[in-house]
Amino acid sequence: MRRRQFLASGTALLSVAVAGCGHPAVVLDMDDATAADIADEVSMSPNPESAEYTVVSAAIENGSATRRGRHELFDRTDTVRIDDAFYEVSETPLESNEATVYEVRLDFDPGDSTADIGTVDYEELPEVDRQRLDPIISDDNPPSGDGYDVGVGYGTAEEVGDSSVFVPEQQYDIIVHDGDRYRVMVSTRTTTETEYRYEAAEVASGVDSFADQLRDRYLFRLTGLSEAEREVVEEAIDGGYFQDDEAFRAVTDRIREHDGIEVSDSYGTWLLAYEQVEYLTYVEW
Repeated sequence: MRRRQFLASGTALLSVAVAGCGHPAVVLDMDDATAADIADEVSMSPNPESAEYTVVSAAIENGSATRRGRHELFDRTDTVRIDDAFYEVSETPLESNEATVYEVRLDFDPGDSTADIGTVDYEELPEVDRQRLDPIISDDNPPSGDGYDVGVGYGTAEEVGDSSVFVPEQQYDIIVHDGDRYRVMVSTRTTTETEYRYEAAEVASGVDSFADQLRDRYLFRLTGLSEAEREVVEEAIDGGYFQDDEAFRAVTDRIREHDGIEVSDSYGTWLLAYEQVEYLTYVEW
């Protein structure tokens, strides 16, 4: 189980939380691993509407693709699944320039709701503005306090396009929504924007073949355990083991002797077989 999935699992941590601790000191968690599970562990499947999908698809079709952005797209994994094929993606920074980023800030309870620039009904805002503001405006209990209550990141003027009434030029400073008047302020900051080049090389044409590659690289068999160590493993399979005892340390020491799929100084994920069943195994020590 991936670390972020495990830490988000309220069920796995329920007994620990009841005891007054937000997270166990140690973890051994073992999940049955199908070919699809193994493939998913080391790859991402981007949404067709995402920037990741767009640049990888373009790189596959054209040999390479470029994009300008303020951050990398593939800092967590460089293996991307498009349909049933898997690609190793390279992301190479080219040149960087300064860019202006815009934020639209809203005050839901302004002391003075008189417009200095102009007033607009929320329903009359362009789609580009409503898409960004809807999650905040539609909240039945918007935040309130002194000054501006929330800021909505708009990105650069190029990312916004030329339809917004707030970016890059603010045309209104009061929004009227269901009879309420909200004050708007647009702020800017300077950041670095980089041009990236992307190339994609196919590494597998299907889930099974990709999972077989990962098995060849990472899979090992966990055998020769003592009775106490077997109990640790069985409990880890059943729902997780959280006791920092001698048996836990013996099992995890064995696991850590092997190459892991992802390993840090204090946690990692391994692919192992126990009693003829393959498991994605998360360890935190």
